[in-house]
Amino acid sequence: MSIQSTLDKLLQLKLVGMANELERQMSNLTSNEIPFEERIRILVDHELTFRGNKRIQIFLKKAKLHDNASIDNINYRAQRGVDKAYLLSLTSLDWVQQRQNLIITGPTGTGKTWLACAMGHQACLLGMSTYFTRMSMLKEEFLAAHATGTFRKLLNHLAKFELLLVDDWAMQALNQRLQEDMFELIDARVGTKSTIFNSQAPIDTWHNALDNKNIADAILDRLIHSSHALKLEGESLRRKDKKIK
Repeated sequence: MSIQSTLDKLLQLKLVGMANELERQMSNLTSNEIPFEERIRILVDHELTFRGNKRIQIFLKKAKLHDNASIDNINYRAQRGVDKAYLLSLTSLDWVQQRQNLIITGPTGTGKTWLACAMGHQACLLGMSTYFTRMSMLKEEFLAAHATGTFRKLLNHLAKFELLLVDDWAMQALNQRLQEDMFELIDARVGTKSTIFNSQAPIDTWHNALDNKNIADAILDRLIHSSHALKLEGESLRRKDKKIK
């Protein structure tokens, strides 16, 4: 049987990593000096690596993260009033493993969205399903779902992500329907999944964005008591550098 036939069969079986490594080995004369068992191990390892990388790429594509953000590129020199050790501890994402949340607040341009997306990018690298959205997008999705009778399906979909990023939270007053929808989403995720909330509004003003005080109390109780807080300060980084880090 020819090597090409073997390669074709590996590809047919969707063992792309093994096929690539076998092709590399066949083009390397020194590969014959490697024991058979070791060559098999290398083939299997390459397949696992290939599948792991492919899975990460799928997670990143589905996450729809904004900005080319990564925790490796966080600018700790920026004056944002954040303790470096505390921020570093958050990038480990241990809080996601513990099903806790993260609240990032601060003026516009201080890097809230960038940092949240950097956390989301790291989550994808660690094999966690992640999704980024804005309140304006959520509002439209909820309205469309109610109109088509698919709200419960949408809610179940959003509740399954291991890390959900909600940008522009509590920037504007939420109408009654949106307050109820957000309560259902938060209630479905609390204690089981993790969420990052970004907001220009300080946490102590969030109650004002929710005119239904019973819902406001319920939402804030579920969020604040299970969340880490990251308060950014300083002037807009966009004025200093077009690349927000």
